Amino acid sequence: MNRPIYNFFLWIYALFYVLAGCNHFLSTSVYYVIIPKWLPAPGFLIYFSGISEIILGLLLLFNKTRRLASILIILMLIAFLPAHIYMIRKAPFMLGQIMVTPLIAWLRLPFQLVFIGWAWYYCKKTT
Repeated sequence: MNRPIYNFFLWIYALFYVLAGCNHFLSTSVYYVIIPKWLPAPGFLIYFSGISEIILGLLLLFNKTRRLASILIILMLIAFLPAHIYMIRKAPFMLGQIMVTPLIAWLRLPFQLVFIGWAWYYCKKTT
């Protein structure tokens, strides 16, 4: 991939995590709905994952930290899988103002694989 395209998609990916992390602080109540009931301290998990997403998104932007950030993003996305499975089991339900149907909940799951693959790409292509 040529350098301008590589950088464009890197910035998009990093921005995605920074904005997603910020959303944990702006729409905190929405996240309580998708945390499995068996996980302890949901408030802590919401804020911790938000901070983690912001930091990892920023770390993606630097050559020296990109590989580490990519690996940690992969691990974070794997850690988020129980929430996605919980959403499938819980559907249909309201997530803020969005009705999450079983189809929508199932469609979210493959996106996790896309995001893991995207992080893996930047892990392997660190320059």
